[in-house]
Parts: sequence; C-alpha cells; structure tokens
Amino acid sequence: MNSSTLNAAKKALTITFSAGSILAVSLLSFNASATSPAHPTDLNQSGHMQNIITSQAFSSSNYQVQDATKMFPAPETGMVQHILTLPKLDDESNYMVEIQIGQTQMVDCNGGSLSGDLQQHSVQGWGYNYYQVDSITQGPTTMMACFKQAKKEAFVPIRAELKIKYDSRLDKVLYLPEGSELRYRVWAVESQFSTSKLLSE
Repeated sequence: MNSSTLNAAKKALTITFSAGSILAVSLLSFNASATSPAHPTDLNQSGHMQNIITSQAFSSSNYQVQDATKMFPAPETGMVQHILTLPKLDDESNYMVEIQIGQTQMVDCNGGSLSGDLQQHSVQGWGYNYYQVDSITQGPTTMMACFKQAKKEAFVPIRAELKIKYDSRLDKVLYLPEGSELRYRVWAVESQFSTSKLLSE
C-alpha cells in the first residue's frame, strides 16, 4: 500500500470515528433532554440563554394602561400588576408556564417559608382570567439549631404552585402585594406520549 492510499484510509477512518462520536453525543443529548424538559430560549450576543417571556410591573402610582390588557383592573393601593407577554410559538400545546410568587429574604439553615392565598379571578364581560395574592405572611419553619452559621440571601416562595398552559393570544396578568416578587419560566415537552397497553395472556 503506497503512502497516498494509506493517507486516504486514515482519513476515511477518522471521518467514520468522528461521525460515530457525534452520533453518540447526539443520543446522549436526546436522552438528557427527554427526561429534563428544556426551556425555549434564545441566545443573546454573549452566547448565554435568556428567557423568551417579557414582563412589565405597575403599581397604583405609576400605572399605565396597556392596549393588550386594558380590560383588566388597575392595581389598587399597595398592589402591583404584573403582565407577562408570551411570544407566539409553533406548537404551543407543547409548552407550559411555571410561576413562583414570594420574596427574597435573609435565611438561615431552616430556609424559611411564606404563606399566601393564590386566587383566580375573571374579568367580567370578557371571561379573561387573572391571578391575585392579597397578602403574604411568614409561614411555619423548622426549628433546627443553626449555631453561628451566616444567613444568606435566597428567594422564598409561597406554597401555592401555578403552572398554566402556554397561550400567546393573551398576556398573563397577576396582582401581588408590594414587596413581593414574581418569577417565571417556560417548560417544553421533549418526548412523545407513550401508551399503556394490557399485557396479552
């Protein structure tokens, strides 16, 4: 075998090996995303992921009527109106929005907890839903001895969970007490439905 034939064989072997490696990595990536729902995100200029939802917040003192949400009530004194705008996606039935409500606090090893009653309301005459928490109070906590461990800043959510279907046709509107925080993220389905079948006898 001359040198040119040998080099060609080495090149073919390298290409075959690389393709196999890429396939293996792709399969591993698929398995990981199938078990851990991904968030639909865009890349910004620095290459980092960023959330696709945009948000606005208005108190009673700086409230501005938005054309898309003008049918919703203005925030009352002591309350903040949060508006989440969802961009249109190809198949929105494959997505959900998870919302957390709480406060950032200094916590010790017990972690802390908050209580709040999350209620769903409807805009009369329109049928559009919105969500509201009238007050947030300190909840029960464990009583572990933390000794002299330093406290750290952490987000503490209320116990109420909110997951809603992704629907870009209407902004999501929530009313929360001043001093509280709203966090949100999008979940995406990465795997197909499987069917449960009766075993044949």
